[in-house]
Amino acid sequence: MMKRLDAYLFFDGNCREAMNFYKDTFGGELNLMTIGESPAKNQFPESMVDTVLHAGLIIGDFTIMASDNCMGGDLPKGKDVSLHLSCESTEEVDLLFDKLSAGGQPLMPPKEEFWGDYFCSVTDKYGFNWMLSFSAQRQ
Repeated sequence: MMKRLDAYLFFDGNCREAMNFYKDTFGGELNLMTIGESPAKNQFPESMVDTVLHAGLIIGDFTIMASDNCMGGDLPKGKDVSLHLSCESTEEVDLLFDKLSAGGQPLMPPKEEFWGDYFCSVTDKYGFNWMLSFSAQRQ
């Protein structure tokens, strides 16, 4: 069953600043990818090239993941945090996606993403956001 649960934080344009603050506070190794550095850059307006698409601060066995609000729109409190589950297989991702989608709202169906993970996201029937992934390279 699942390998680990991490927090995924969403920021309204200040992800780089916040993640550098957390790095200064907790230490660790910070990796950032902007929209302009990603294969998905053509899917976004030119004005968003410096927007953080994904950040990861690795502190031993603990990881804080984050991004700017790349999808636009409001970012009300409660929608600015997702729970990220690292799963053991693509089958587990599919199973959990189906279960969490029941009565909820599928956001991104499971598929292989450009960064190599099998990934999906869903809001469950209680309004909590979940991100599920399986990474063959981290096995």
